[in-house]
Amino acid sequence: MSKKARRAIPLYERPIIETHCHLDYLDEPELSAVLETCAGTGIEKLISIAVSAENLSVVRDLASRYDQVYCTQGIHPHDAASFSESIGRQIVEGCANEKVVAIGEIGLDYHYDHADRTTQHQCFRDQLAIAAQLELPVVIHTREADDDTRMILSEHLSALPRTGVLHSFSSSLELAEFALGAGWYLGFNGMVTFKSAELVREAVRLTPLNRLLLETDSPYLTPEPYRGRPNRPFYLPFIAEKIAELKEVPVPTLLDRCRENSQRLFFSRMEATQ
Repeated sequence: MSKKARRAIPLYERPIIETHCHLDYLDEPELSAVLETCAGTGIEKLISIAVSAENLSVVRDLASRYDQVYCTQGIHPHDAASFSESIGRQIVEGCANEKVVAIGEIGLDYHYDHADRTTQHQCFRDQLAIAAQLELPVVIHTREADDDTRMILSEHLSALPRTGVLHSFSSSLELAEFALGAGWYLGFNGMVTFKSAELVREAVRLTPLNRLLLETDSPYLTPEPYRGRPNRPFYLPFIAEKIAELKEVPVPTLLDRCRENSQRLFFSRMEATQ
């Protein structure tokens, strides 16, 4: 293993919010160990993302069991064919849980097309309507579907009391400009460290500090210098370092601003009711 790969996780003595990970993919012993390491790395809150009918209740259970864990409710475009009125009701009912902070991840994926595009469109629209009804922010997955993502979001922007995030952003600068112009956030993860991801870095440069969110999408998209290993939320400082370099700001400044953004998007309503 290279010296670079053995580099310790940097500590900046700043609270960090992990806005997008999949903790339910870990078994119990590893989950406990990961959360312990996160606590030692400054990760104060983690949002575990729902993707299917099968894990709607699983992520809620995780959030209920661990103080630092929160969750979302939604059906990923890969599973759009499973969406129904009944599943929609389950999402609405699940959002009564006080640890649910958003609808997601929802959207469009034309890279794999696991569901046909008409079905993806309807699933996306129906869940945006749920977000409007419940006044919750939205976590968007979009891959190779820029035009239709923009079209469908444009249809719903005026009805959504809250905005949301285009997570794991790797789309065009045109889509970035549209989302930012509508007051949305862009989420960046380990891709920003990949040699081939110059477009992602350009999107980071384009994004104002008050519209940046940090995420890992763990267990996917592990950042340098740990590529090749399963991704974990405690690698967020490496992502923050690269984004701070691109934005030409100190890492602590970047961490503080991203935490403020995460609080504003996902937790402001919760704090207002406490």
